[in-house]
Amino acid sequence: MSLRSREIRLAARPRGLPVAGDFELAEVELPDPVDGQVLVRNAFVSVDPYMRGRMNDVRSYVPSFALGEPLTGGAVGQVLASASETLPEGTWVVHDLGWREAALVDAARARPFDASAAPLSTALGVLGMPGLTAFVGIDDIGGVKEGETVLVSGAAGAVGSLAGQLARRRGARVIGSAGSAAKLAWLEELGFDETFDYHEARPRKALRELAPDGIDVYFDNVGGETLEAAVGALNRYGRIVACGSIAGYNATEPQPGPRNLFLVVTKRLRMQGFIVFDHFDRWGTFLAEVGPLVADGTIGYRETIVDGIERAPEAFLALFAGDNVGKMLVRVGPDS
Repeated sequence: MSLRSREIRLAARPRGLPVAGDFELAEVELPDPVDGQVLVRNAFVSVDPYMRGRMNDVRSYVPSFALGEPLTGGAVGQVLASASETLPEGTWVVHDLGWREAALVDAARARPFDASAAPLSTALGVLGMPGLTAFVGIDDIGGVKEGETVLVSGAAGAVGSLAGQLARRRGARVIGSAGSAAKLAWLEELGFDETFDYHEARPRKALRELAPDGIDVYFDNVGGETLEAAVGALNRYGRIVACGSIAGYNATEPQPGPRNLFLVVTKRLRMQGFIVFDHFDRWGTFLAEVGPLVADGTIGYRETIVDGIERAPEAFLALFAGDNVGKMLVRVGPDS
């Protein structure tokens, strides 16, 4: 069976914050799958901050998006036609050919998802790559221990909200920063011990008030001023989990680093970046712990959903305006 599908392509490389003209909507006809392929109709596609870097023509840990070609990203959908023994028709799968309504996917690049165990959307959020990122950051990189104080920036996002909850489950005291009163209220519902709005309080001042005895771990999703404040607030042998730096993703000039990096030496700090792609061996352990907690409501999550593939660029830009609470998703499938 052939299928017509709309997709979002990169029309121009953004300069600073992307604009609508940097994207274009196109329609294609997808052929029948051949050996080892499946034809998938997507239900949800993911937009994530890290994709901004791939829009630049620079060398990085993942290839840049090509001009005139469809963008890629996480997606969950149902197999409509299969030439694979492992993924029969009707299987729900997670794959990386998002930003389109349907995709011809190599079966080896798709992972089955049990749609009876959790809502489809969670495959791209709390039970997907953002969830694994939080899990690895808290346990493997941060090594959060009982009695420690943890700061999470971007705490109302998909990664930060779970990172804070996992740190609380490890027995830590957790401080979260976010950009609105509504987001702070949600973080309090999730069990964060303290919160602050970085628009209303400078991070350095907020940490002096909320963590007078310092912090032990900083889970960094934003970089910039908050990173500098965290370096100043960290106790000896503290750890910085370098997950993202959204504050500088649209900068047109090189951004200054923290002015107090000498404290890394005097405080014996450890700062480690990580890419979740390197930790896929942790999927089983992550899902075994977090899956049941999501199912019974112990772990909370939220999603911001935009309808229609044509609105994927709009949803992407909303990430940088801070308009999302939890995971930002685009709903594209008729059965989602």
